Amino acid sequence: MKLLVLGAAGQVGRELCRLAWPTGTAIASMDRAEIDIADRDAAFASVARERPEIVINAAAYTAVDRAESEPEAAWAANCTGPANLAAACAQARIPLIHLSTDYVFDGRKAGPYREDDPVNPLGVYGNSKEAGDRALGEALPEHVILRTAWVYSAHGHNFVKTMLRVAAERPMLRVVADQIGSPTSAADIAGAIAAIVQRLAAGDPRWGTYHFAGGGAVTWHGFAEAIFELAAPWRGAPPTVEAIATAEYPTPARRPANSVLDCIRISEVFGIEPRPWREALAEVIRELYESASPLG
Repeated sequence: MKLLVLGAAGQVGRELCRLAWPTGTAIASMDRAEIDIADRDAAFASVARERPEIVINAAAYTAVDRAESEPEAAWAANCTGPANLAAACAQARIPLIHLSTDYVFDGRKAGPYREDDPVNPLGVYGNSKEAGDRALGEALPEHVILRTAWVYSAHGHNFVKTMLRVAAERPMLRVVADQIGSPTSAADIAGAIAAIVQRLAAGDPRWGTYHFAGGGAVTWHGFAEAIFELAAPWRGAPPTVEAIATAEYPTPARRPANSVLDCIRISEVFGIEPRPWREALAEVIRELYESASPLG
């Protein structure tokens, strides 16, 4: 079986490429430098040339704040690109697995968000992702959209690495404590995608939208405290982490106050059970320090 992975240089794309796939699985991987999926001809050409059995799109414009001042770039990557891939896959009659986000919701719900809850994005990033999901679904029935949240890994830019880098520069940090979500390891997302791929390859397609995020929920402040607690064997005593309100840390883009995703459906349909977020975080922090990955 051959897979085409787009966004291979990103956090999830990188983990997909280094997974131990079953014998006989071939991976064709492309990053943004190799293909611009917003270019319709390039998207069609890549699918036609590689002739994969399944396409996995992990490519996206994820700079949430910068998207407010670069809307064209965000919409090209997050809406036009997935629509092009869906059309190319429809022509080639192959399925597409596509990553989406908690930012399609406004965060006003009291409990975890289900797949069928109404979407209401708050900013350019969320709006462009939601529009891309919708365009993809309209062009290609044979798809799986996987919404996730608070993604981190030992590579790329993410909250875990930012906290550790900033803590090396100052003794006290101020972190938002009134936004809640589920930190999700990019490696765990890759594992979930691999499980979905195996079901599709076995001839058991279950198309549609699914949620996958780390088990449990925490605030950004609680997440930061856990990062320093788990990193203590390498970096020493944790810094002071002051809890603040969102209003005290203004950003160009509004964030959902509640980003918790209900992952019951993916468990029932695919048998995929998210593991506790702290367990996954401990693995990533160990990798960061033992591999001496740069924190910048």
